[in-house]
Amino acid sequence: MNIIRWLRFILLIIMSFSIVSACGSRSAQIVPSLDAASNCRIIQHALGETCVPAQPQRVIVLGVPTLGDALALGVKPIGSILYFDNPPPYLAQTREDIEVIGKEEQPNIEKILTLKPDLIIGFKYSAEAIYNQLSQVAPTVLDDWEGYPSWRNHFNFVAEVLGKTEEAKQVWANYEQRIQSLKVALGNRIQALEISFVYICCGTIDIDLQNSFSGSILADVGLRRPAAQATPIEGGITLLSEERLMDIDGDILFVATDGKESAQKLAQLKQNPLWQNLKAVQHNRVYPVNYPTWRGGNPLAADAVIDDLFKYLVEGS
Repeated sequence: MNIIRWLRFILLIIMSFSIVSACGSRSAQIVPSLDAASNCRIIQHALGETCVPAQPQRVIVLGVPTLGDALALGVKPIGSILYFDNPPPYLAQTREDIEVIGKEEQPNIEKILTLKPDLIIGFKYSAEAIYNQLSQVAPTVLDDWEGYPSWRNHFNFVAEVLGKTEEAKQVWANYEQRIQSLKVALGNRIQALEISFVYICCGTIDIDLQNSFSGSILADVGLRRPAAQATPIEGGITLLSEERLMDIDGDILFVATDGKESAQKLAQLKQNPLWQNLKAVQHNRVYPVNYPTWRGGNPLAADAVIDDLFKYLVEGS
């Protein structure tokens, strides 16, 4: 009987030790996960949800609008794709020390890997196919970018991902202040001016409509557009045939070109009788502007567009 009691006592000690060990083991697993959760934030994005670093230090962006957004928020990415050979003036200086990781249609994943990012931000339409590969490199979030009409929403998304929502409020406050300053400077001339914008490239002519990037800035200022440009459309941009050149008729015409082929196309258009009949042409109010800026899709580019509006509509008047 004593032996049986002794065996029960030994068994009880063994079971107690096992329970304590198991609890200790579970605690060891729980603590790191809680600690990890405290250092990252869950972000909802186009492909689900991702836990991103609370304070990312090595950010890679897969779009020029995203690059401008991050810079406007005080975050300098370590790498970005580019759409152009020469950076627009508003990015020329800030782009130093930012590695080019390829083009939008083919980012260099090997180069991304060597940069050791701790966060990657991109667009669903261009990066969904390589999302799994990117996610193995670093936490990756993709925005459901719907073209330049969504530039404001994308900026707010980037601010949330970077944990810079307070800074974003200040960026918007600065934008609104500049818009109001331009309105005051223009005075009663706002209603008298009709502003047209045309982009010539690659054998085509494009016009930016009311809900495009530049169109939304002009709308915020309260500037009128030609009837053919005063309506919204999906994507905010539409092609224009030479037969419809009068659709770009306005008091002021801003023209953007990109490269030698575009310059040649513009020279050809200037020989068209319809071009000669444009009010802006007849009154010598056709002004060249930088294409990547007027379609930049971010607050830094918006600030540069407002600079152009001050230059040509206020100072040049």
